[in-house]
Amino acid sequence: MDSISPSVPTLASRTTSGVLRNRMAVRSMFGQDFPVQHALLGLAENAALPPELIDRLISSADAELAEAVAGRPDLSNAHTAWLMRFEDAAVRLAREGRRTVDDVDPLAQPRVALALLEEGSGRPEWAYRLAADPLVETRERLAACPALPHEVTQTLASDPDVRVVAELALWAPADIASQLATHPHADVRRSVAANEATPPPVLASLLTGAGLPPARSCAVCDQEPVPFVHDPNCERSDCSLPPGASCDGSHESTVFEIQQMALRNPATPVDAVAGFAGHPSTLMRVELAARSDLPIHAYLRLAEDPVPWVRATLAENPSIGESLIRTLATDHGHDVQRRLAHHPNVPLDVLSDVAAATRIGSALLPRIASATPHEVEEMAGATNPAVRMLLAQRRDLPPEIRDMLAEDPDAKVVKSIAPHPGLSDMQLRAMVARHGGRVIAKVATNPDATAKLLEDLTQHQPPVQKVFREVARHRNATAAALLACLTDRQARPLAARHSALPPAVIVGLLDDEDWQVMEAAAANPSLPYSAMSELVL
Repeated sequence: MDSISPSVPTLASRTTSGVLRNRMAVRSMFGQDFPVQHALLGLAENAALPPELIDRLISSADAELAEAVAGRPDLSNAHTAWLMRFEDAAVRLAREGRRTVDDVDPLAQPRVALALLEEGSGRPEWAYRLAADPLVETRERLAACPALPHEVTQTLASDPDVRVVAELALWAPADIASQLATHPHADVRRSVAANEATPPPVLASLLTGAGLPPARSCAVCDQEPVPFVHDPNCERSDCSLPPGASCDGSHESTVFEIQQMALRNPATPVDAVAGFAGHPSTLMRVELAARSDLPIHAYLRLAEDPVPWVRATLAENPSIGESLIRTLATDHGHDVQRRLAHHPNVPLDVLSDVAAATRIGSALLPRIASATPHEVEEMAGATNPAVRMLLAQRRDLPPEIRDMLAEDPDAKVVKSIAPHPGLSDMQLRAMVARHGGRVIAKVATNPDATAKLLEDLTQHQPPVQKVFREVARHRNATAAALLACLTDRQARPLAARHSALPPAVIVGLLDDEDWQVMEAAAANPSLPYSAMSELVL
């Protein structure tokens, strides 16, 4: 395509449904109306949209529509060149590598140049220009770009706006991070403490304050007279301070955050952090309990912490050993046992006890995922149904184990195994017959569920609303099943997007009162060409 022409066939040359006539009348009287825009946004992602309609869609696009069209994988060079005049679309194309540095003028489109620099593919000279940009937002985004020239990082490090310097401090290389650790503004130091490139001795100093000159300002005293404590229920629309932020001249809330960031930073030396196991702040001890490099005595102390949150964080830490795991398995503090179940090395006998004692949820646990074939056999025969339920979350079980769990008398086990590939139509129907509404939604997610089974599930009495959403997503859903799904408010947008829906129904949904349904219908690849063409006027 050499150019994109906005020429459109005349209305008289087309056959138009009543629905689309009404839509065009609204557009004729009032311009591009809100519903039509949603339909066009859906059409922009329609995989079946032919090239000539892509041309017409682009030629009449506004900025919002242009960005949506820019996500199509089938655009020609001419299409992307046309879309580059819209900055949001150009940013998207640049991020996805579909336009290059030769297509970008950094002065005319600084956001596009920034997008390429953020992806590591921009020209170094752009960074010099953007470092002098009058907009703070531009310099702030530049500060987060990788592999900036050293002279540019030095320029940004001395930027008059602390937001730019703080952003740079998050990503700066070791030498710049070390330099910024002594910055007079506490917000910059907080960013340095979070930067994993910051040298360990500098992080230790930020954690303890030793060897650093006191900060002279923070976000709180920049805005308010000290002493000041920010009201957690502050209703000022122009206030950007976080709840509880405070400063009495020592910038205490930001200093606290500097310590938090340093404790969270894996590059902070263990010798500097271990002593925080007895810190009076629960938040500090929680950060410490998540670290993977502490000496055993620190973990033992944290295991006796009076606050369950600390012990629960420790329970999930992959660095604690079996002895401590077994100790925490008897801890009935809030969330301790549940999080211990997510430990990758929890012994299976401990996991069995924990599963019987607490609600773990339906996630596939790391220890279950790594179980050996012998362990899988043992768990499949466990007397505790909670263990069998956890095993049934795997989707790679041997057929004999899968089939045994499919016939389990416990509904929770059957619900977990129902989505497993390879189950037959007879097995899935038997699950529904035995356990009804407790398993039916999971049966509907099975990739091998037949079209007839999906239809039958939508007719189940009493109806299970989640079934409609799962059927509407299913690749095997038929028109009959999808029509039933359209009766459910949450399933309606999903069904409207399904290619098995009858074309006449899809066209009717273009006028739906729910914009999500309208957009989904327009994105449906089974939407007739005539309806697509009518939308792109």
